[in-house]
Amino acid sequence: MRLIDLFSGCGGMSLGFQNAGFEILAAYDNWQPAIDIYRKNFSHPIIQQDLSDEQKVIQDLKEKKPDIIVGGPPCQDFSIAGQRNFEGRRANLTMSYCQIVTAVMPQWFVMENVYNIEKSPIFEKVINRFKSAGYGITKRVWDASYMGVPQMRKRYFVIGKINEKDDFLMESLLSRLSKKQTTVRDYLGNSLGTDFYYMHPRSYQRRAIFSIDEPSSTIRGVNRPMPENYKKHPADKTGEFNLVKSLSSKERSLIQTFPKTFKFVGSKANVEQAIGNAVPVKMAEYIAKAIINYSSNDNITRHRK
Repeated sequence: MRLIDLFSGCGGMSLGFQNAGFEILAAYDNWQPAIDIYRKNFSHPIIQQDLSDEQKVIQDLKEKKPDIIVGGPPCQDFSIAGQRNFEGRRANLTMSYCQIVTAVMPQWFVMENVYNIEKSPIFEKVINRFKSAGYGITKRVWDASYMGVPQMRKRYFVIGKINEKDDFLMESLLSRLSKKQTTVRDYLGNSLGTDFYYMHPRSYQRRAIFSIDEPSSTIRGVNRPMPENYKKHPADKTGEFNLVKSLSSKERSLIQTFPKTFKFVGSKANVEQAIGNAVPVKMAEYIAKAIINYSSNDNITRHRK
């Protein structure tokens, strides 16, 4: 299937779908540091474009004729971090994504966002617009740690296909989930060179020291070393701070399931932001394979008829 990735960031979604066998025609984003990273790792074009300029994008995409459009519109307005602004510019970008999809009308679309996007008033409008355009919708919060990602990252996926019933893809998605969460040791073995590592918390009311024998917490766009005056949290996995390692940007990208060969360029702050914003590669690949399986079975059924 021929794919367009909108709000592609540095390429987590693109790489996952590419690994599953999709042909990526082009990616679109407007943040230069992410575009620079993307260009280093893919041979197809990434186009710098303000995606709120919907008509320009719609015209371009109609010429490219994608079978599927994927994308994760920026989600800070819905995030649990900081103030929630349900009517902000980024919330409008979620509607922009919807308007582009419903104008171009690919067979499929995949929209990814933070797990609490359902609380946003714009979410219902977006879903209704997709349904009015003729898409059947499968939507749910998924935990990446059951999809082969060593990270407890919860993300909301809305998957649509023309002329389908709602929840059409649910069985295919549920049937291949792992019975247990993937731990950092499961995925990376002992390659981090430590059993314990520091993950800078949103606040010091949360723990910050993790074991590699559990999934990591959500990789965010902030990576700070363990402060010298850090006080042990009751839930920290060890109090022996000399055993605790701070993770490098590269190591955090591996927990996001980017391959070792994936190149990150730019300032440390921008690289960390790009890594934290990305859809985990293996999570995207899991979704992509469910779509391929469904399409294959659908084609077999139609052929028999």
